[in-house]
Amino acid sequence: MSTPGIAAQPFTLLRTKLHIPQVRSDWVRRPRLEKRLDQGLDRKLTLVSAPAGFGKSSLVASSLSESERHATWLSLDEGDNDPVRFWTYVIAAIHAVEQDVGDEARQIIASPQLRRTDPAIISLLNEIS
Repeated sequence: MSTPGIAAQPFTLLRTKLHIPQVRSDWVRRPRLEKRLDQGLDRKLTLVSAPAGFGKSSLVASSLSESERHATWLSLDEGDNDPVRFWTYVIAAIHAVEQDVGDEARQIIASPQLRRTDPAIISLLNEIS
């Protein structure tokens, strides 16, 4: 099963990796962390880092559910260490919120003759800029 608007991929995209997690009803709010995360919205990049199970996804999902900003999500796992797979998912995540971005990069990265990420990344960054 393919994702609408996504060109043929070298593998099948797992669409749930692109879904923002639902905030649980028993979510314990963390005002200090929420404030720090909100401060990061005005920056180019915010890194949320903590060991597994410390609530990173819940914190970000909660913040996004209360925000009017456009956002995309990508859950990563070990298999995403492959550059072609990783960038294919990044392109799909961006495409989920900006449907006019990433078409050329997707075609480049899906080309069985090329199978390199550099040209696709350059194309994607040029579109985003």
